[in-house]
Amino acid sequence: MKNYALSILLILLCILTTNAQHKGNYDQLSRQNILHSGNATIYNPTVQQQINKILNPSTTVFIDVKALQNVKATTYTAIFNVSQIGPTADSTNLLINQRISKIKNQLKTIGITEDDFAIDVISFVPNYEIEIQKKLFSKTYTEIPNGFELQQNLHIQFTKTSQFETVLTACAKSEIYNLVKVDYYIEDMAEIYKNLQAKLLKLIEEKKVYYKTLGFDLVNYNVAIADDQYCYFPKDFYQSYQAFNSVSFEAIKKRKGITTVKKQTSYYYQPLSYENYDVVINPSILEPVVQIGMNIRLQYTPKPKEVKSKPVVKTEIKHKYYVVSPNGTLDIKALQTN
Repeated sequence: MKNYALSILLILLCILTTNAQHKGNYDQLSRQNILHSGNATIYNPTVQQQINKILNPSTTVFIDVKALQNVKATTYTAIFNVSQIGPTADSTNLLINQRISKIKNQLKTIGITEDDFAIDVISFVPNYEIEIQKKLFSKTYTEIPNGFELQQNLHIQFTKTSQFETVLTACAKSEIYNLVKVDYYIEDMAEIYKNLQAKLLKLIEEKKVYYKTLGFDLVNYNVAIADDQYCYFPKDFYQSYQAFNSVSFEAIKKRKGITTVKKQTSYYYQPLSYENYDVVINPSILEPVVQIGMNIRLQYTPKPKEVKSKPVVKTEIKHKYYVVSPNGTLDIKALQTN
C-alpha cells in the first residue's frame, strides 16, 4: 500500500514539473528572445482594462465604423542598384549592358518581357589617380583619369510573387546583389474605396435601427461627421527580432571562455491587427498585401426642443357713465380714459 501511494505521489510530481517546465519555456521565449512587440504575453493589462471598462451613459450618440480590405498587388517592381567600372566610357557602358541583357534573356522564360525593364542612370563619373612628374628641382602631382564608374538602378516589373525568386537568381548570376526595394502597385483604387464605403453605409443603417430599438430615433438628432481613408504598403510593417540563446553548457563543462558572435537580426511582416475593425474584407492572407482602410465617425446630439409661445390676450374694458337730468331723463356717455 505504501509503494502504491509513493508511486502516485511521484507521478503527480512529474506532471507538475512538466507543466512548470512548459510554462517556463514559453515565458522565456516571450520575454527574452523577442525584442519587439508581436508575441502575446501571458497577462496583458491593457486587455484587462478594456474588459473591465466602465461605460458612461450619455444622451449623445456616437457611431464609429471602420473597414479594412487586404488587397494583393496587381504588379510589383523590384529595384536593383548596378555598379560597373571600366577603363573607358564605352567599355564601361558595354559591360553593364551585357550584364543587363543576360538578365533579360533569362527572365523571358517566365514571361517578363523587354517592356517590363527600365533603367535609371544614377551617375557616370571618371575615377582619378595621381601621376608624379619629377623635374630637376621639384615634383609635380597631377590627377589623371584612369577609368570610369557607371551606376544605374535597374527596375524589373512582374505580376506574381512566385516570379521574384527567379528574378533574384538571374540578377545574382550577373553579379547584381544590391536589392534596393520592391514596390507594390494596385489598379482601381477608387473602386476599392467605393466598396469600403458601401460596406460602412450598410453598417451605419443597421446601427441606426439598433439605436431606434433602444429608444433613440436619430431623426430627432443633429448630426456631425468626420471620415478618413488610408493605404498602407508592406514596407511599413516589417519588424525585427533576434531569436537566440547565449548560454553555452559546453563551455561551462570545459571551463573555457565564451567567444561572442554576431547574432543575426530577422524580420517578419506584421500587418494591421483586425481587433479595432467592424468590417474586414479578405481577412486571411498568405503573403504581404496592401491594406486599405476607411473610417467614418458620426456624432448625434439631441435637437433643442421648440418652445411654443402663448398667445397674448388683450382685455379692453370700455367704461360708461350715466347722467340723470332734473326732469328725469337718462343720458349714457362713454368715459374717456386717455
